Amino acid sequence: MRLPGSTMAGRDGGVRREVGRLVGLVLLVHVLFIAAYYLAGLATAPDRARFAYMLVWTAATLTVVLMGLGRIRAARTGRHRRD
Repeated sequence: MRLPGSTMAGRDGGVRREVGRLVGLVLLVHVLFIAAYYLAGLATAPDRARFAYMLVWTAATLTVVLMGLGRIRAARTGRHRRD
């Protein structure tokens, strides 16, 4: 239970904002990659091409998630990160 005057009370908004940003960016990455998948015709492409696409998609998602988690951690601890 947090008291209204606790030092964490002011940080909750920053953490929520960063979590929202993380979720939004992950959704954006997925929407873009799903759209590109079908627009490029990868649904009927050879397995090797689809596997390579999956690796790129996974790397992009992992990058967004790791950066977002770093921002969330910085917001929780009160440290400011340089982006």
